[in-house]
Order: sequence, then C-alpha cells, then structure tokens
Amino acid sequence: MSAPPRGMPPARLDVAALAAGVREGSRAAIARAITLVESSRPDHRVLASELLAELAPHTGGSVRVGITGVPGAGKSTFINALGVRLIARGSRVGVVAVDPSSRRTGGSILGDRTRMGELTQSEQAFVRPSPSGRQLGGVARATRESMLILEAGGFDVLIVETVGVGQNEIAVSEMVDTFVLLTLAGAGDQLQGIKRGILELADVIAVNKADGDGESRARVAARDLMGAMRLLLPGKDVRRPPVLTCSALTGAGLDEVWEAVLEHRSHLRMGGSLAARRAQQQQDWMWAMVDAHLEDAVRETPSVRERRASLEADVREGRLTAVEGADRIVRWYAQDLQRPG
Repeated sequence: MSAPPRGMPPARLDVAALAAGVREGSRAAIARAITLVESSRPDHRVLASELLAELAPHTGGSVRVGITGVPGAGKSTFINALGVRLIARGSRVGVVAVDPSSRRTGGSILGDRTRMGELTQSEQAFVRPSPSGRQLGGVARATRESMLILEAGGFDVLIVETVGVGQNEIAVSEMVDTFVLLTLAGAGDQLQGIKRGILELADVIAVNKADGDGESRARVAARDLMGAMRLLLPGKDVRRPPVLTCSALTGAGLDEVWEAVLEHRSHLRMGGSLAARRAQQQQDWMWAMVDAHLEDAVRETPSVRERRASLEADVREGRLTAVEGADRIVRWYAQDLQRPG
C-alpha cells in the first residue's frame, strides 16, 4: 500500500476527537477532515463514513450556493468580494472551489485561492480547492462531504464554485439551494457560450464587470438575458430567475445579488420546496456514491486489474472500440463475482 499523501490523517485516527475538533471550529481539524474525505484509500473511506455519521446531526443549517459561469466571468473574484461583504455582516463563509484535476498528479490545477486572497486570510472563511477527479461536470466526489464538514464547523454560508459552463453543471445544481449563473457582456452576441440547459438551471443570473466602460454593455446584456428567459420560461405563473448586474471590482450590485439568493431560498422554504429539494439531493447523493463505489470495485477486480493496461492500449490504438472494451470489462467483472471465495 502506498504512503498516504502529506497531511493525510493516519489510519488509526480518533474519529470522535476529529469530529469534536470540527464542531469546535478548529481550522486544523476541518482541514484534516476534508483531506480524509477526499482520499480514495479504502481504509480512509471507512473512517470518512464514520466521521460524517458523527457530524450529521450538526449539518444542514447553512445557505448553500453554487456559482458557475462563462470563462472569464470572474467567478473567483466575485466570490472573494461577496464573501468579504458577508463576513462583514457576521457570516462565516466556506468555499469549495472545484478545479479540473491534473491527469498526472490528480491535484487541482487552477489555484483559485490566488484569486480569493482576502477570503483565504480571514479567520471567518475557509477556502478549499477540490480536484474534480474522474467525474464529469467538475464536481469532485468529496465535494458534498466537504460541504457537510464546513457546515458542522459552523460556516453558515457555503459556496461551491464550479469549473464553468460547458461541463455538466447539473451535478452542482443538485447539491445546493440556489444556483447562480455569472456571466458578462461580450463584444458580440451576449449569449455566446451560455447553453440553454445552464440558463434553465439558473435560479439567479448576474452580469459581472458592470463597471467603467463595461457598465452600459452589462445592462444591455442583462436586458437580452431577461428576454431570453421569457422565451425559455413562458407563462404568467412561472418563476423566472432575476437578471442583475454587478461588479466584483467596485462592489456595485453585490448586495442585490445576495438579496436575490436569499429571496429564492425564502421562496423555496415558503412553498416547502427547500426541504423537498434537500431530501431529493440526499437520494441523488446515495446513488452517486453507489456509482462511485461500483466504478472503484470494477477497476480493482482481479480480472480487470490484470488486463486493464493491454485493454486500454487496444482501445487507444483502434484494435477495439470503446464499446467493445466496456463490454469486456463488464464481462470480466461479472465473471469474478461468480467465482467462489
């Protein structure tokens, strides 16, 4: 067995003591707990499950917000500016910034912490880059678990920043209360790069960089987006996401964006949808974990492990199609399951 990554808790971890440290708001304990749930080692996964069971009664009280946006929209800068304002109002802000994973190291490669300088220096904030691993949509398997740890640690606002439009952002919308689409005015088509599916997922839309010469362009873009939403969501009784303008640089409009987030959450709570949404999220999480465990089990079954390298080479070099390769993997896995002992 390979050595655990630097900072990884030992296998004989005192889970109860770590849980107590998280509940007390210890930054060191929170960091160790998140490192634990990010690990894919089987022994660490067992410990992570025990830890989450200990923390479960202390979770669920935060405002959960997902932030996505077109490339260059300034997501990290926006989160930094918004987070600083929320801290000034007395909130504690936890951020999980999901980075694409390096295929070589498995680690995060964007380094969003460098664009959240003020937040990372605040004792009332905790910013954690999280590698997305093999999963689509830029959502790490441990993202949900990291959110629960931060909730148990007393952070009342949780923000999940995703890789950006163009990935499968459905995953993030299914783990937060409010999904915010951050965009900006372009030189040409204001809707360029924004897929219809992302617009339909958005609960709040904000056009960033509404400052200086960009302010008038941002207002035009917001007007175009409002028109697009009327076409996408017709009808008098349909709730359409508000489209606002803001500037992470000057702070203009940030309060209005946050008020829109709280208004959406209040709308869900008043109609009983917030509890229903979170219950559905728990169910979805269960099946996501089943999928992840099954994938790990398939990869580690003896027949697959022994033949994987040659099979992958056959697929890469065109001797087998991806469909044929997948069929063989599933067949080998099924055969191993049927073997006695």
